[in-house]
Amino acid sequence: MALILDNPLILRLKYPLQKWKDNPILRTVSESLKFPLTEQTKEFAKSLKELMYIYDGVWLAAPQVWKNIRIIAVTLWEDKGGRLQQIWDEVLINPQITQVSEQMNVDIEWCLSLPGIEWKVKRYNWVEVSFYDIKGQKHQKTFYDFNARIVQHEIDHLDWILFIDKLEK
Repeated sequence: MALILDNPLILRLKYPLQKWKDNPILRTVSESLKFPLTEQTKEFAKSLKELMYIYDGVWLAAPQVWKNIRIIAVTLWEDKGGRLQQIWDEVLINPQITQVSEQMNVDIEWCLSLPGIEWKVKRYNWVEVSFYDIKGQKHQKTFYDFNARIVQHEIDHLDWILFIDKLEK
């Protein structure tokens, strides 16, 4: 009998959530991917998006589930009458911030890899990000406000930076 790879329990066992600030997986710079992607990498990218929801997150980086490769899963949100509503989710491969706003803001952040910790972090109001999709097509997208915060937080994970390294007093 074959295993069903999108089974939440199987995915949790195969890709356990990495935790704590001194974890060597979380403190290693992730490797860029080359195209075309292997079938194994494509399957992992799809699993990463599922894992984001399984672990009750709105974002997730590959190092958080034991893979030091440059892939993040993000959800995008839109303000609908004072309430944030999810409008999109995507996997970004080899994401790179190419431009940032002059203005920054401070807001509370948390992280699945640092349970129970929340703190104020200063981030750019908007960022422009270059990335590839699973098919190898290049994209350029500007992320604003909360979405910009999400993308910056996850790209930091790829560069071994945790939000606690940027705490505001």
